[in-house]
Amino acid sequence: MTVLTNDPRAFADEALAGFAAAHAEEIRTVHGGVVRASATPPGQVAVVIGGGTGHYPAFAGWVGPGFAHGAACGHVFASPSASQICSVARAADNGGGVILGFGNYAGDILHFGRAAEQLRAEGMDARTLAVTDDIASGPADNTAPRRGIAGDFSVLRILGAAAEAGLGIDAAVRAGRRANAATRSLGLAFGGCTLPGADRPLFTVPAGRMSVGLGIHGEPGIAELPLPTADRAADLLVDRILAERAVAAAGVGGSDRVALLLNGLGATKYEELYVVHRRVAERLAAEGLTVVAPVVGEQITSLGMAGLSLTLTFLDDELEALWTAPAATPAFRRGAIAPRPPRTDDLTTTHRMPPVVPGGPVSRALGARLAGALLTVRDTVVTHEALLGDLDAVAGDGDHGIGMRRGAEAAAAAAREAVALGAGAGTVLAHAGAAWSERAGGTSGALWGAALTSFGAVLGDHDDGTGGHGGGTGGSDGGTAGRHAGTAGHDDGTAGHHSGAGGHGSGTAGHGAADGARLARAVRAAVDAVLRIGGARPGDKTLVDAAVPFADRLEAALPTAGFAAAWAQAARAAGEAAEATAAITARLGRARTHGVRGLGSPDPGAVSFALIVAALTPGSPDASNSPEEKH
Repeated sequence: MTVLTNDPRAFADEALAGFAAAHAEEIRTVHGGVVRASATPPGQVAVVIGGGTGHYPAFAGWVGPGFAHGAACGHVFASPSASQICSVARAADNGGGVILGFGNYAGDILHFGRAAEQLRAEGMDARTLAVTDDIASGPADNTAPRRGIAGDFSVLRILGAAAEAGLGIDAAVRAGRRANAATRSLGLAFGGCTLPGADRPLFTVPAGRMSVGLGIHGEPGIAELPLPTADRAADLLVDRILAERAVAAAGVGGSDRVALLLNGLGATKYEELYVVHRRVAERLAAEGLTVVAPVVGEQITSLGMAGLSLTLTFLDDELEALWTAPAATPAFRRGAIAPRPPRTDDLTTTHRMPPVVPGGPVSRALGARLAGALLTVRDTVVTHEALLGDLDAVAGDGDHGIGMRRGAEAAAAAAREAVALGAGAGTVLAHAGAAWSERAGGTSGALWGAALTSFGAVLGDHDDGTGGHGGGTGGSDGGTAGRHAGTAGHDDGTAGHHSGAGGHGSGTAGHGAADGARLARAVRAAVDAVLRIGGARPGDKTLVDAAVPFADRLEAALPTAGFAAAWAQAARAAGEAAEATAAITARLGRARTHGVRGLGSPDPGAVSFALIVAALTPGSPDASNSPEEKH
């Protein structure tokens, strides 16, 4: 259980600050994470890795010569935002391009992918590599949907060594992908983990049982079995991984050499791991496999989860040389690397936010109404934070409530600041979206950011509705962040939209059918952005299941009902659709692996969307409050 906390929302930031203070000679902090404190040879490919907090030593603990050049650090079990990733990548770049490495989770795919797009737009050669080692989360004949768990260590270690060896970006990416294709992992849990500030674990394992096939974000396993002896646990891990031996070893010539990681998940002690490793080593030898430089210990944890995982990577000569190459990081050392001079460059300019665009009088008034709406969003999310977390814990990692709260609070504050600087509606939403992304991260951060960006682009900053910031789509870091945040901002955007809608109903946001139609177009643009960026469709059990019916009903009712009544109808449709997701099996995201487990429980993203649009319904008590009254 996570016991020593202050404000749970500050846990990740405080943990990173303490880590940086403890390892000041090896790493330096930048916006969004850490980079090496030592200088790197010019022209060397930079490897930037990352993921959520709660997995130490992954990911910041792997930064150093022979491994990663930088790590982007998100909140607990949440991917870092694209703006954070871009910031770390800029600070790590040595002129040879950058490879972004991460576990294969929906939020990480969205944020790292958006970051790569932004970096390429800035002229940097940026590639991505998603680790897919978990055999419990996808079939052997289709590894692409599989999660990245402890195999992150093995694959990213080889990738970092490839960059250290001087390989160009194409060759380094090939080495990393070959390592990923040759890597398989499986985990066992004996007890769940507890998020900072929570009063109970995300899942429990009955006495005398163990959970098989768990994730590293507090997700439960896909099956429960009787608790075995250490030897029988080792046999289960070896047998299930070696069932894929032929496929995993095919890309390395059917090798009989393996890299091994026996990984503790946070509460299983080293002596227990060594008892298990004794049997694993015996079994692998009996199978004719030679273990090369095994690693036993904690390398990618899940807060205080009781459990362990086994990872095997089949090796050819190239991969073996990279696996055994020297490395010097705070959490992993092998061999000897000559001391390097410290880097002396300025790291304070790697993060750039979109500029404030002055708006016309009418657009500024709408921006103020949107800022007030975001205060309503914030209060709505805070009120329902526990409910959203509980819904997310059914088949996910339980952080949807706290993530939404972080995002909504940051968005509301950023919107008020933009209004004070004279921003128009488009820029208000762009800044709110960027802030939401920074603080929320995760899949919801990416999706809501894209929606808020598109919503603001339709409204614009000028009184004729033109000149919208575009949500920061092209705005350097802020653009990327804007997307992500906007993602989260989608709630905002939607919320903001509603708010705008509410404002429209009161005459503050505009007048007449033309303004209502424009707001409806903004909603449709926001929903389309979520569909495009996230890839989900109705029936996948995501926020899309509530957002699409909302936009459809709004457009259908608007011509005859007027905006306020149409919004109310649309909000009811969203609520009904959100509740209906209880009968759907998840097909995307972290809940996909545990889709059946989620039957009977509605999707938290759809529920949060429905709650927000309901709170922003024109004429409702929440929506009628002014920004001053809500502050």
